[in-house]
This record gives sequence, C-alpha cells and structure tokens, in this order.
Amino acid sequence: MEDCIFCKIVSGGISSQRVYEDSQVLVIRDINPQAPVHLLLMSKKHIASALDVSEADVPLIVRIMVVASQLARKEGLAERGFRLLTNVGREGGQSVPHLHFHLIGGRQMSWPPG
Repeated sequence: MEDCIFCKIVSGGISSQRVYEDSQVLVIRDINPQAPVHLLLMSKKHIASALDVSEADVPLIVRIMVVASQLARKEGLAERGFRLLTNVGREGGQSVPHLHFHLIGGRQMSWPPG
C-alpha cells in the first residue's frame, strides 16, 4: 500500500532500526518504546489487522510467533517474561493499519493494560 508507513519501512523507503528480517517478517525497534525492550514484528505482506488474516496467512502468523520466541530469548526476556500483542482497530489502540505485533519486556507488566 502506497500510504502505509509500515509498507514504506518494509520497502526501505523509511529508515528503521532493523533487528531481524526474512522473506516474510521484518522486526524493528519501536521508536517510542514502552519498556526496555519494545520490538515491532510486522508481516511484509500488507494485512490491515488481525481481522483480515485468512487461512492462507496461517504460515505467516506461525512464522511471526517463531521469530517472536527466538527474539525473546535473544533479548534476554524468556526467563522473566514478556508481553506479545497486536492491537486491532481504533479502540483497541491500533495506530498503523498494518498487521504487527509488539514484543515488550524488560520490566514488570501490569494488568489490566491501559
């Protein structure tokens, strides 16, 4: 999508601090981190949100989960815990209409989230 900021990041049109990349997934450091570790795991394929995931996207979603697990270990979060989430829609806190997951850790998380 031409006006999608994450599509521009995926294509290299906007610079980012890349942590991981393969043919399906790009992971960057969040520019407004909410914890000592705050990564954004995004699909390279433009999917607006979790509501738009189809059966054909199952391998992609599994890939994102595997990458999240690997990065949680690499970033030192696996033993203490972390949060992995995606926001959906305006009231759900989604500010960029491109499927992405937040991997957040390195501090105590509270519940319920704000």
